[in-house]
Amino acid sequence: MDKTKQKIAFSFLIAIFLAAFEGVVVSTAAPVIVKSLHNFKMISWIFSIFLLTSAISTPIYGKLADLYGRKRIFMIGISIFLFGSLLAGLSQTMHQLIIFRGIQGIGAGAIFTIGFTMIGDIFTLEERSIIQGAISTIWGIAGLVGPLLGGFLIDYLSWQWIFFINIPFGLLSVYILAKFVHEQKPATNPKIDYLGAILLSIAIGSLLYGVMSLDEDFYLGVILLVITLISSILFYIQEARTSEPIVPLFILNKSSIIVNIITFISSFILIACSVYLPLHIQSIMGYSATIAGISLIGTSIAWFMSSISIAKLMKKYPTNIIVMFSSLILIFSSWLLTQLTIDTPLWHLSIYVFFFGFGFSGTLNTLTFIVQDSVKYNLRGAAVGLNMLTRTLAQTIGVTVLGAVLNVSTADFIQAHNLINITMQDFYDNTAPQYHELLRQALFYSLNNIYYILVGSSVLCLILSYFVPKHQSQK
Repeated sequence: MDKTKQKIAFSFLIAIFLAAFEGVVVSTAAPVIVKSLHNFKMISWIFSIFLLTSAISTPIYGKLADLYGRKRIFMIGISIFLFGSLLAGLSQTMHQLIIFRGIQGIGAGAIFTIGFTMIGDIFTLEERSIIQGAISTIWGIAGLVGPLLGGFLIDYLSWQWIFFINIPFGLLSVYILAKFVHEQKPATNPKIDYLGAILLSIAIGSLLYGVMSLDEDFYLGVILLVITLISSILFYIQEARTSEPIVPLFILNKSSIIVNIITFISSFILIACSVYLPLHIQSIMGYSATIAGISLIGTSIAWFMSSISIAKLMKKYPTNIIVMFSSLILIFSSWLLTQLTIDTPLWHLSIYVFFFGFGFSGTLNTLTFIVQDSVKYNLRGAAVGLNMLTRTLAQTIGVTVLGAVLNVSTADFIQAHNLINITMQDFYDNTAPQYHELLRQALFYSLNNIYYILVGSSVLCLILSYFVPKHQSQK
C-alpha cells in the first residue's frame, strides 16, 4: 500500500471512528445532559433519532454516490455530520438536541455506506483485508475509549464537548479526501428517484420505530409495521418502473439475498455480544464498565488478526467454505457462552470472546468483499448501501427482540420463585438486598437464554453459507 493510499485509509478510519465514538459516548453523557436540559422523558430520543436518520439515509447515500461521485457525496455527508455536531453542542433544550442529533445521523449514514464503497473502489482485495480489519478494531477502541474520553470531557470541560471534539478531526478527514482522492466522473446525467427515496424512508423509519415501539405501545407498533408493509410494496412498484431506482431490483438476486441474510444474522449476533456481554461482566461478575470494555477487546484484536489473512484465503478457497468455517467458529463461541456458570471467572469469558473475532471476520468481512465486487462501479454504492442497511436493521431488531427475551425470562424466573412486587429494578437500585442474589440468578438465567439463541442463529448462518456465491471482481 503506497503512502497516498495510507493517507486515504487514515481519513476513512478517522471518519468511521467519529461516527462509532458518537454512538457510544452519548450514553456516558446522558445523566449530565438530562440535568442540564431538564427533560428526562425524552432522553431515549437522543439515541433513537440518530439510529433512525442514519438508517434511512444509508441506501439513499449509496445511490447518490453512484450518480454524483463518491468523493463529493462522502464529503457532504461528513460536513452534515460535523454541522449536526456543532448544533448539538450549542443546544439549549432537549428538543433542539434531538433535532440536531437527527442531523448528525443523516451525515453518519454517508460515512458508513460511502466509506465502504470507496474502500471497494480504491484498494485491492489484500489492502481491503487490512483496512476492514482495522475498522473492526476502531469499533472496539471506540467502545472502550468512548466512555473514558467522554467522562474526561464532561468532568473537565462540559457535555457539549462530546460533540465539538468531532469538528477538528472531521475537517482533517475532509482535507485528506479532498487532496488525495481522485475518481472518475459519472458518465450519465443523474436522475434522482425522489418518490422512491420518500417511500423507502417511510418504510425504514416506520419499521425501526415500529419495532422499538412494540414493547411500550403494542398497537402503535403494529400500525407502524403495517405502514412498513404498504410502503415497501409501493417502493417495489416504483423501483420496477423508474429508470434510476434507489435500489436496482436486479441486484436483489438469489446470491445477494443470501449474502444479506447471513450479514443480518451475523450482525444480530454481533450486537448481542456488544450489548449483553458487558451486562454480564458488570451485573453478574460485578466489574466496572472499564474492565468490561478491556475484557472484550479480544474480539477486535482477533478480528483484525484474521482479517489480514482473509484475502489470501479467498484466493485459495471458495468463499462459501470460508463463511461455513467461520460460522462453525461462531457456533463454538456461542456454545462456550452457554457453558458459563454464575461464578465463572472473568478470564474465561475473555478467552471465549476472542474466538468470536475470528468468526465475525470470516463472515462479515468476506461478505462485504463479495458485495463490493459483485457489481460494477456505477452500482457499487447501491449494493453496499443495501448491505449497510441490513446491518443497521439487524442491530435495531436484535436489541429489541433480545431485550424482550431478557425481560420475559427475568419475569418468569421471579414469578417461579414467588417474589411479590419484586422486579429487576430492585436489583440495580439495591432496594431489596435480601433478594439480591436471587435476582442475580434471574439475570444470569435470562442471559443464558440469549446465548442459546446465538447458538441457533450461528447454526442458521452455517446452513445458509453453503449457498454463498463465489467471489468475482466486477471492477
